[in-house]
Amino acid sequence: MKKRVSGLLVIVMAVLLFAGCAAEAAPAAAESAGGAALSGTLSVAGSTTVAPPAQALADAFEARYPETRIDVQGIGSSAGMKMLNEGGCEIGMASRELKQKELDWGLESIAIAYDGIAVVVHPSNGVSDLTKEEIQKIFMGEITNWSEVGGINKEILVVSREDGSGTRGAFEEILKLEGDEGSMVIESALIAEGNGAVKANIASKSQAIGYISLGIVDETVKALQVDGAEVTVANIKSGAYGVSRPLNMATKGEMSELAKTYLDFVMSPEGQKIVAEHYIPVVD
Repeated sequence: MKKRVSGLLVIVMAVLLFAGCAAEAAPAAAESAGGAALSGTLSVAGSTTVAPPAQALADAFEARYPETRIDVQGIGSSAGMKMLNEGGCEIGMASRELKQKELDWGLESIAIAYDGIAVVVHPSNGVSDLTKEEIQKIFMGEITNWSEVGGINKEILVVSREDGSGTRGAFEEILKLEGDEGSMVIESALIAEGNGAVKANIASKSQAIGYISLGIVDETVKALQVDGAEVTVANIKSGAYGVSRPLNMATKGEMSELAKTYLDFVMSPEGQKIVAEHYIPVVD
């Protein structure tokens, strides 16, 4: 009888000990569950330049928080800011500084990366370096033949971006191609929607010149030096390459917990490492 009672005591003590350990572990488990419990859908819309890293960030974020969905739409910087202002998305993407009217709407932005705008030509083009002034004159139609800048005797085909493009806005601002009546780019310019479309046109037209984000430059096009400086990360950071711009994410008013957590992730070491696969991170 004593042995049976003794055995029961051992079982009871073991149960109590297990319960005590479980109670000590409970706060940690609750804390972990609290992080994973983040849920909901977040709409991010705007610049086609910012969209690729934003999508890569979204994929990593969703892996960390399986109950969330980040919907990234590349619709152009201006369209994204308008959508943000009207409540169609919670985070807007802009591949340029915000305009005064957008600031007046109450939009606020944070730079998540920096990008160089590469001035590109067909790989067969013999021209390798242009000054800012020469680029400006080409896009205004004052220089119309490659022979005028050291190339072959062939008419220049200017390729530009659509209205509302953040890349176009930044390019025209930097190259002083904005006049009182709007863009000063030659009217005969071929308009392509999106960085990819510009690159495809340059790659298929030997006389063409255009501009694209550094992040999508590949062997199908040739990036020109500008004022003797190559479009490299080091030259952009130092300011030697002058055709560059910030890549921003913008918000309006108080953010949801999901939006705040996503932006915190974007600016975290892990997030900036993902950004660095596409562009120049703001946090090393």
